[in-house]
This record gives sequence, structure tokens and C-alpha cells, in this order.
Amino acid sequence: MNDPAIDKDRVTGSDSGDAGKSYKRDFWDDENLKYAEPHFRAQKVARLVNKIARGRERDLLDIGCGPAGLRRLLDDNVHYYGIDIAIHDPAPNLIETDLVENPIEFNGKQFDIVVAQGAFEYFGGVQSQKLAEIKELLADDGTFIVSYWNFGHRNARIYAPFSNIQPLNDFRGSLASYFKINASFPASHNWKHNMSDRKLLKAINTHVNTNIPFVSPKLAVEYFFICSL
Repeated sequence: MNDPAIDKDRVTGSDSGDAGKSYKRDFWDDENLKYAEPHFRAQKVARLVNKIARGRERDLLDIGCGPAGLRRLLDDNVHYYGIDIAIHDPAPNLIETDLVENPIEFNGKQFDIVVAQGAFEYFGGVQSQKLAEIKELLADDGTFIVSYWNFGHRNARIYAPFSNIQPLNDFRGSLASYFKINASFPASHNWKHNMSDRKLLKAINTHVNTNIPFVSPKLAVEYFFICSL
């Protein structure tokens, strides 16, 4: 899946989009290629994953992996697997499947770390089903890292392919039905509802892993949730 936070030209007004429509492979086959270079959110996810792994051998599944840019940022002890609707470079550790229409699974394998960054905004109508499927994928002592868009941002704008638009607390409640939420914090803050390309703002957001009262609810672009069984 892509990162609309850095795709300014494709973010439109809040009345746009086709709610409930599931964009298929022909759309993502082109769209994913725009994110071959790891963007800010992927860089921050990689920092979280490497810290959680702490040098131990760990298997990671990247749900909605797109061009699998995340794997380039991970330490060698983290063994990368990816699943997406459009895989451009087939490999044994990558599976191509429609994540909305088909179960999220990887040949019966379980994982120490599961990542779903920028995926649940596209799971309209199947959110609970996908959370249940991910729960089965996670090892008993595993960690699930998921991001979700902050639709309560002061400049709330909706990316057209989003099919799963809801208040952040509604997503949190659904997530808590399947997982223990150990931590939650903004992936980034920005006055506009997109990820700034300014170096100073990126540097600040890289190290801010906490909620700021009164500020985060309005200026957080999206949130990370760190979960366990």
C-alpha cells in the first residue's frame, strides 16, 4: 500500500473518493512504484522494528508491502516477508494476493513481528476479519505494529482510494478487541495533513514517539499502535 501523506497531488477534498470501493491490481501496479524509495513512515517503522528485535533472529511479515522498500532498512537479523496485491519482483519471501478478497496468511507460517503500515485505511467492510487473520499470524510473544490515519486532523483530507474512514478511537476500539495495545503515538505531526519534506520537521518527528496533549489530536498525521496478543 502507498503513503498518501507524501503524495500531495493525490490527496483530495473530504467529499471525494468512492467509499467501499476496493482498488484492484491494475491501480496498485502503477501506484506502488512511486514508493520504491522508503518514505518517512517506513523509516520510522524500521527504527521501531530494529529496536524490538534487539539483534535477535526474527521473522517479519509486511502486510501491504508494495515494492518491499522496508526490507532495505531492517537489520540482517530480521528476516523479511511481504504480501501485497501487486508484487513487481516475485520472490519466495513475497506473496501476491488481494488482501481484501482473500485471507491474510503466508503458507501457514507465524511471525515474530507483523507490520501493517498504511493498510487498514483500504479495508472497508473487512476490518474485523483482517484483524482476526493477523492475530492468527502472530507468534505467542510476537509484536504487531499497525498505523492508522488521523481523520480528526485540523485539515482533514481524504485520499481517494480510502474505503475505511472512521474516527481514530473507533479503530482503536476495534483493534483492542483482538490485541493488547501496549503503546500508541503519532507517526508524525504536521500543520497540513501530509508529511512535510522539510529536513528539520522530519528530524523532529523521527524522535517524537509520544502524544502531545491538545496538539496530537489535531496535528498528528497518523498514529502507530504497538500491540501484542
